[in-house]
Amino acid sequence: MLDNLLNLVKQHAGGSIINNPAVPNERNEEAVAVAGDSITGGLQQLISQGGIKQVLGMFSGKQDINPDNPAVQQVSGNVVQNLMDKLGLNQQQAGSVANGLVPDVLKNLVNKTNDPNDGSFDLQGIFNSLSNGGTSGLDVQGLLGKFKGGLDQDGDGDVDLQDLTAAFSGKGGGGMMDKLKGLFGS
Repeated sequence: MLDNLLNLVKQHAGGSIINNPAVPNERNEEAVAVAGDSITGGLQQLISQGGIKQVLGMFSGKQDINPDNPAVQQVSGNVVQNLMDKLGLNQQQAGSVANGLVPDVLKNLVNKTNDPNDGSFDLQGIFNSLSNGGTSGLDVQGLLGKFKGGLDQDGDGDVDLQDLTAAFSGKGGGGMMDKLKGLFGS
């Protein structure tokens, strides 16, 4: 997984790293490696701090993957800090690299993971790698199905009282029986 993620970073590094005058050309490879490790580390931090819902939300397709997304912000913050620490970039330079790179890499990661014709990333494998094996007994694909399955009426990444209220009031689209049928698989 880490090699494939590094390849994604390399594919998207053009404008953010390679053609960036703030990153010396002789340090481009190092910057790509730091960014790749930092994206992985940021996702690991997010999961270890209880942000699995945010990460699943990204993979569900119900959350925009842009600089305003809290998960993207946390991962970007990790990239910024590591670029400052390891390459000596200032905060503005490192922020420019992260803002130009992280959303694109994460969008591509999600798209490749959700594409049945692309086997380069596997959702279970990603979560197992990010959690150091901690999710190996967890059906991550099943959890993702809950996010995608229509029970999350308000699109906030969880199923709670607001979703139940929306389902009964008909504001979530479809009737209550349709929701119950979807829940029980019939």
